[in-house]
Amino acid sequence: MKKAILFVLVLFASASVFSQEGYEKMRNDLKKLDATHDSLLPKKYWTYTSLFGLSASQTAFVNWAAGGRNNIAVLSFIDFSATYEKRRFKWANDVKLALGGMYYTDSAGKKQGLQKTDDRIDLATSVGYEFKKHWFLTAIGGFRTQFLNGYNFPNDSVPISTFMAPGYANFSLGIEYAPVDYFSVYLSPVASKMTFVRDQRLADAGAFGVTAAVLDDNGNLIKHGLRFRNEIGAYFRVRFQKEIFKNIEMKTRLELFTNYAHNPQNIDVNFENIFTFKVNKWFQASLQWNLIYDDDIKIRDSKGRTGPRTQFKSVLGLGISYTLTNVKK
Repeated sequence: MKKAILFVLVLFASASVFSQEGYEKMRNDLKKLDATHDSLLPKKYWTYTSLFGLSASQTAFVNWAAGGRNNIAVLSFIDFSATYEKRRFKWANDVKLALGGMYYTDSAGKKQGLQKTDDRIDLATSVGYEFKKHWFLTAIGGFRTQFLNGYNFPNDSVPISTFMAPGYANFSLGIEYAPVDYFSVYLSPVASKMTFVRDQRLADAGAFGVTAAVLDDNGNLIKHGLRFRNEIGAYFRVRFQKEIFKNIEMKTRLELFTNYAHNPQNIDVNFENIFTFKVNKWFQASLQWNLIYDDDIKIRDSKGRTGPRTQFKSVLGLGISYTLTNVKK
């Protein structure tokens, strides 16, 4: 009886060993099969990332002692990127669109007009060739403008900006250093910055740095202002985009430009910070800061003085959003 039990145990152990070896062999064969299958599939060169958001709020007052204005606020945005990478060639594209406003009504429900809180069209593309590991010879092009008229409230009858007034286009050729996917530094010694002012009234006033109209001593028009200005100079850019903490992503872009021919010491600055806080798949909060300084843009302050000013915008949003990341085709 003991011999029979011992025989059964030996037989079971042998079967277990052979089964384990068979399992390992089958798993290795499957891995080889998967690798062979993946190598036969066409390579995926495109990578897409996108973020869509919509937020809204409504405020109403009835016999409210502290005061206030009835309003409805809406903010929408699209942040889309598409990148093509094949061997040493890289083509990156970014689309940023935003539009938001606050609609005021009084206690009787009478319309008081729409005031913008955000308005943006920002398109960018870059083409790079990696001549050395992490180093690219890169050409960059970009375009920025807005959708709707802008006003200096409470004056809502005379626009101070509109679509393509201003409009900005840029082109540059330089060297880019990108050691990781989420960080890059770019420097161009040959860059062009083009300013468009489609509205002739604003062009005659010399808005956004274009040449103003020529008037006689009595204020009569002799020659209209130019609606286009081109500047040649140097361009520098730093980009960073990464999830710095769980469900918190930081996206930063710093752009500097200096005009070789006109006040090169006055550097144009465009600095943007965007923090996104993911609540769940559908709800997300975002915090945006945008700082701009352009010596050619003259701004009138509250005391009536006109001159270059540091521009700052902050936007805080909470609402429905959808993120699509790391989709390759």
